[in-house]
Amino acid sequence: MEQLPDLRQRPLGGVLGLSGALHELGAAELSAAFRAGAASPVEALEAVQEHVARWEPRLCALYAADPDGAREAARASEARWRAGQPRAALDGVPVTIKENIASRGVPVPLGTAAPALVPATEAAPPTARLREAGCVILAKTTMPDWGMLSSGLSSFHRLARNPWDLRLNPGGSSAGAGAAAAAGYGPLPVGTDIGGSLRLPAARCGVLGHQPRRG
Repeated sequence: MEQLPDLRQRPLGGVLGLSGALHELGAAELSAAFRAGAASPVEALEAVQEHVARWEPRLCALYAADPDGAREAARASEARWRAGQPRAALDGVPVTIKENIASRGVPVPLGTAAPALVPATEAAPPTARLREAGCVILAKTTMPDWGMLSSGLSSFHRLARNPWDLRLNPGGSSAGAGAAAAAGYGPLPVGTDIGGSLRLPAARCGVLGHQPRRG
């Protein structure tokens, strides 16, 4: 059985002493570290990207990674924190966004190889709000065809795996989001849920899934 190492030994507390690796810290912990000058958004991004590079070939959770855009956003966030003018508490926090939530300039295949890949002309509100808050968007996360399966099986994306045991699936349809959350690909993966698409991956990957209500 192959799995990510030490997922169960994540240190708790001691954020200003950075007792845990930066890619393991939660959003509130990272925000506190940025505010105190104990870490920077650039350092947090680099830590997450190094972790992703080690595991993504086996985990297959991401789509349309944007390392250059992420670095640019992290540098801008770092400058705001140093000036004492962050946009929000989440400024500089690494996030991922489910593939079906549009980002301007990125195709939205909806997990299937059927449609033509046409770049989105506008960002969906969740994407726009995250950018306005200064979040560093790493990549999109994978999903099954049309979001209609409770696994990561897709005719377009590679098959997403469960980081606790790579023989298993992470649930769906927010498959890549659940895998990314459990694996330490940043603390806030944004997914979608109508019939369990957040709740199933959360349960199978051992993470917290929250389905906010409209309005």
